[in-house]
Amino acid sequence: MTSNDLELKNDVGNTALHFAAVSGIKRIAEVMVDKNPTLPQIRGIKDLTPLHMATLLGHREIVWYLYDKTILMDRDHMGLLISAITADLYDVALDIIQKNPQIAFARDENGETPLHVMARKPLACYSGSQLGFWQRCKGSLLPHTKAPYGKKLMYMQATQLVKQLWEKILTLNSDSAISDLIRTPSSLLFTAAELGNIDFLIILLRSYPGLIWHVDEQNRSIFHTAVIHRQEKVFNLIYELGGLKELIVSYKDNNNNNMLHLAAKLAPVIRLNDDTGAALKLRRELLWFKEVEKIVQPLYKEMRNSIGKTPQILFTEEHKELLREGEVWMKGTASSCMVVATLIATVMFAAFSTVPGGNNNDTGIPIFLQSRAFIVFAISDAVSLISSAASILSFLSVLMSRYAEGDFLHSLPNRLIVGLATLFISITAMMITFVATVFIVLGSEFHGIKVPIALVAGVPVGFYALLQFPLLADMINHAYISRVSFRPCNHLLH
Repeated sequence: MTSNDLELKNDVGNTALHFAAVSGIKRIAEVMVDKNPTLPQIRGIKDLTPLHMATLLGHREIVWYLYDKTILMDRDHMGLLISAITADLYDVALDIIQKNPQIAFARDENGETPLHVMARKPLACYSGSQLGFWQRCKGSLLPHTKAPYGKKLMYMQATQLVKQLWEKILTLNSDSAISDLIRTPSSLLFTAAELGNIDFLIILLRSYPGLIWHVDEQNRSIFHTAVIHRQEKVFNLIYELGGLKELIVSYKDNNNNNMLHLAAKLAPVIRLNDDTGAALKLRRELLWFKEVEKIVQPLYKEMRNSIGKTPQILFTEEHKELLREGEVWMKGTASSCMVVATLIATVMFAAFSTVPGGNNNDTGIPIFLQSRAFIVFAISDAVSLISSAASILSFLSVLMSRYAEGDFLHSLPNRLIVGLATLFISITAMMITFVATVFIVLGSEFHGIKVPIALVAGVPVGFYALLQFPLLADMINHAYISRVSFRPCNHLLH
């Protein structure tokens, strides 16, 4: 094959190097370019170079290789930068912006600047700050567990890219010019607030605090947007404003909705789907409403919007269906679990009445009373019976609840947590009781049978953990969230 053969194009205009770039195999590209150094300049479908194709697909190694081999036109740099940002190749994007600083002001075919694109890339997902409660627990219990490869480096590079882009925009030295740049075609501030891009907002607000006063076309601040889209981290920045917080909170939108009205509206579906079950969805909605209620002026709690509704009335109307679904979900879960708890209590009571090995006919004392296995049997049987009884009472209290809105905030979730936890304990203790009974009945014989039976006895416990423990974990996670989701930040803006 000659070097000219490598320049042949297929029916859509792509060369062999384009396919090598798409595959991400650097060695193939090196062989081709060594044979024909002009290949990187040949454009294929949609006027794309092999470098652009590799960048779009995020093939870092081959991108860096072709980056040094490709002669780019001025019009290419913007497209390459946007592609690098989209593919999370922030090291490549940093190099492009450092060599071509004027691109910070440029706009793509959609009229967006690179900073607009970065506003849609939540930086926290690279830093690990968006990990869930149980993932954070794992990190604290296993401190040597490695984070996903390159995540921390990617976070640093993405943060540095935002800083460099913003610093270059600030050189405009004109409030109107800066405002026009970040507002069109859409305001990147509100895009970041909607997506919970807290790190992005902090970078901008630290060097340009006046941005907190910006409002969208509905006269809503970034904090109002955070409430609408249920972004706790963005909302928590309001606690750093001191006395200015009162001014921001007093904003009303074009429909005369204050911040509490916005909290009363049903959250977007994508945010509701973060929670398991209608009851937990409603609980999160109540948490938001109560938190916003704490910071608005008392007058605003009774204020009516343009259609004559107070925040509380609006909340009740918006969440009527969710309340009904939450009641059905709670009753269904409690009923199913109570059946299991009742069966366990019945079995454990019967087991205690008919102890393995029987009783001494003269004294009535259990024959195997001195056996260690019998002591384990007695303790585990009692634990299982007591915990299953506690579980029954917890689930019964759930079934007998009024199911008012406020019950879903603390009362019902806490009862369900107690019920699920005690049910898990009762099942575990029941299996221990079974194993102890096997050891008592078989005595010192059949060693080869007792151990496998003991191991198999753990299967129901594991099966329950697989099916119900995630629900219990979600419930406990919610209890944790209620304490830590809404709290003042530690001087993030200073």
